[in-house]
Amino acid sequence: METVPHTGSIERKPGQGRPRATTATEDRYLFITARRNRGATASQLYRDLYAAAGTCVSKVTVSKRLHETRLFARTLTSTNRRVRLAWCREHRDWSMDQWPTVLFTDESRSSLNTDSRRTFIWRETGTRYIPSNGREFDHYGGGDLMVWAGIMLDDRTPLHVFESGTVTGVRYRDEILEPYVSLFRGAVGPEFILMDDNARPHRALLVDEFLESEDIRRMDWAARSPDLNPIEHVYDALGRAIATRNLPPTTIQEMKTALLNE
Repeated sequence: METVPHTGSIERKPGQGRPRATTATEDRYLFITARRNRGATASQLYRDLYAAAGTCVSKVTVSKRLHETRLFARTLTSTNRRVRLAWCREHRDWSMDQWPTVLFTDESRSSLNTDSRRTFIWRETGTRYIPSNGREFDHYGGGDLMVWAGIMLDDRTPLHVFESGTVTGVRYRDEILEPYVSLFRGAVGPEFILMDDNARPHRALLVDEFLESEDIRRMDWAARSPDLNPIEHVYDALGRAIATRNLPPTTIQEMKTALLNE
């Protein structure tokens, strides 16, 4: 009986296989557009790309490019909508004496290479680990960086670059809250309010305990509401500045230097 081949994964050499439908600049455009308009559909995004660059791709390609940058479509439930509306109504009449006390913060990830660089081969069942069906390649130059920053009216924190590893509650407390947020709390006074989202490291028990010990108030924040956070515009501008550099960064160290300089 003939064995039916199926697909396996190996590295594609430059010039081999189907060419990528979008460039790195177009990938960045899709990412930025999706970040700016969280409710945009894949159809809207590919129409925007065609209008901006004349590149015609499928909705599937748009979704793949966003998935590569860790953007995934999520449903905004009726509960989310009600909470968001309640938050907006609560804060719509805030005065210019109240908003300057809020430090808006968030993390953002910058990637050197959005291309997963996967390709496929036809192989027989059970031959996955045969040397001829795999290929080693050098990961040098790949990877990404996680950064954090905070902004207030007429002030801002330094851009903090997380070194390798996962951002945990402990790291959030030790690398962000103690050296940056506590400093702003001391400068602003008891009216100071920290805005951070509902990411798991932010809501760790040890984080809550630290904020309480430092008498730092936290703003209630609706789930799935990054578009309400004005710091997203800052990260948008930062991403555009990196993407339009004459010599884009090709290593993690170059990316770190570029982010800090910008």
